[in-house]
Amino acid sequence: MEPVMIASTAVSGINMIVLGILIGVFAKIYSKTKAQLPLGMVFFAGLLFIHNLIGVYAYFSMTELYAAALLPYLLAVHIAELAGILILLKITLQ
Repeated sequence: MEPVMIASTAVSGINMIVLGILIGVFAKIYSKTKAQLPLGMVFFAGLLFIHNLIGVYAYFSMTELYAAALLPYLLAVHIAELAGILILLKITLQ
């Protein structure tokens, strides 16, 4: 497995951890307020979690199908996603 693919897999794993925390935070807000927005955010974070889960599975099961030139772009997408998720978590916890 390419080092860049390993890094992308690691970032996806971190994304899933942070998304799990976000799902818990939004679920707690929903249980207290019964507002629709936190419920929608649980759904949104859940879909992002599934996206990362599928990505990690694809990296391990289809390693030989990924072109080496594509890997840095996939890593950049996962890093950008992590940055966005961390900002959302920070804003939510304020």
